[in-house]
Amino acid sequence: MSPELQRVAERARREPEARFHALAHLIDVPALKRAFRHVRRDAAKGVDGVTKGEYEAHLEENLTDLHERLKTGRYRHQPVRRVNIPKEKGGTRPIGVSVLEDKIVQGALRELLEVVYEQDFADCSYGFRPKRSAHGAVRALDRAVRRGEANWVLEADIVSFFDSLDREKLREMLRLRIADGSVHRLVGKCLNAGVLDGAVFTSPETGTVQGSAISPLLGNIYLHYALDRWFEADVKPRLKGAAHLIRYADDFIMCFELKEDAERVYRVLPLRMGKYGLGLHPEKTRLLPFGRPPGEQGVGKGPSTFDFLGFTLHWKRTRHGRWTMAVKTRRARLSRSIHAVSEWCRGHCHWPVPEQHKMLCLKLQGHYNYFGVNGNLRCLETLYHRTKRAWHKWLCRRSQRARLTWERFEDLLRGFPLPSPRIVVQIWGM
Repeated sequence: MSPELQRVAERARREPEARFHALAHLIDVPALKRAFRHVRRDAAKGVDGVTKGEYEAHLEENLTDLHERLKTGRYRHQPVRRVNIPKEKGGTRPIGVSVLEDKIVQGALRELLEVVYEQDFADCSYGFRPKRSAHGAVRALDRAVRRGEANWVLEADIVSFFDSLDREKLREMLRLRIADGSVHRLVGKCLNAGVLDGAVFTSPETGTVQGSAISPLLGNIYLHYALDRWFEADVKPRLKGAAHLIRYADDFIMCFELKEDAERVYRVLPLRMGKYGLGLHPEKTRLLPFGRPPGEQGVGKGPSTFDFLGFTLHWKRTRHGRWTMAVKTRRARLSRSIHAVSEWCRGHCHWPVPEQHKMLCLKLQGHYNYFGVNGNLRCLETLYHRTKRAWHKWLCRRSQRARLTWERFEDLLRGFPLPSPRIVVQIWGM
């Protein structure tokens, strides 16, 4: 962070009601260069087809020209290329791919807005924030459970949040902290860029494009005012028992000590969301009991389970017979990972074995880094063994003459071992 941005952050922390009138000048060439460095080298290309390597060949000239266009108001955000990603249960999720130059501007704008709003965001928000993660959200839930303050859980699902976000209300929220018109115009250009889906151009009047560098931050700002501040300032003081909101981007749950508090919030939450143009999925939004189960060792059954951030949260008994909350990989997510590995092996079985091995190691290690939480070793082992079987299966298909027996495959694994399942993240007791 530059010294100028550091001063902005300090003032935002010191004066929570202050409005900033002059921020746009901080989006300078060094800021654009920092944003350029954060763009992935293998990032998908936008509608102009320019890659990071091509842009980097004349980086100083390109960034100087971009900065000049930003200063003079001649910068124009190009249309976003739409890519549809398959979802777990059918259908697709639209992802927007911006051109490289727009990614740079979005990154610099995100850095500028972040230094202000990081001082405002509540502790209950964990998504797309520095030094915060999904694991932190699960730890917060565990702490509430251990204190007996999560006897009831309100599991909520916002329908198409990023597509439904009300832009005018977002602008009103931004004006509470930022009075710089140049910053507002730049945000508007990012929001109103338009979408190119094949040969069809559309210009939606609501929402922000999923996949852009600035969308997660704008989403956090929107839900900070629509949900977080409302829950902390208006809801909790009116409840009889303890309550907690745990949010990761647009995924959130609410935990309650008392059933009557939970039912009260369950009734008013759809009205609050509707006030901001948001709707809750009627089948995926539910209130369920999650208190510690009764019964001695070997007696009784755990209550409801629910899914959150790719995990299934449930009760299980320890070796000493005590109940404890546990997590495991969500069944649909594990099945998707197994299918993805098998499909990758099928499509790349012609690659040299060392290259296949390198990619499979990266895929397994990436899965372990997220799902490798204590108590979830069995699911990791399932993926590990299914990966071995899929790799063996498709290596066998490479040649009809020299069949790769399982014994020969085990010999191959001694030279090219796959990473064994291991716990990477400690959730409990943190």
